Amino acid sequence: MPAYAIAHLRDPEKLHPEVPEYIERIQATMDPFSGRFIVHGGAMDVREGRWPGSVVILEFPSMEDARDWYDSAAYQEILRLRTDHLEGDLIIVEGVGPGYDPAAKAAELRKLL
Repeated sequence: MPAYAIAHLRDPEKLHPEVPEYIERIQATMDPFSGRFIVHGGAMDVREGRWPGSVVILEFPSMEDARDWYDSAAYQEILRLRTDHLEGDLIIVEGVGPGYDPAAKAAELRKLL
């Protein structure tokens, strides 16, 4: 099942010279884990609530791959280039597999009521 690393960067316009270096180097850290960019700070249309900043979404084949990428020596080596200069949050979340049925999920939730 795919997994996603989702980063919410609150003020990406506050650039520091190390941030472009981080961006230049990140793909090489993802390649051994078959990671790829899905979203990288694209245009947003906020429909509910507030969303200050931008979003980055990376896709990996599995939770294990996403965790292994984040914990890898190669990624840890460049991580501070982002975290020292951009405020944000990052989560790793499991996606849904082929044939996912939201009605089945609703039925599971009804059992809990």
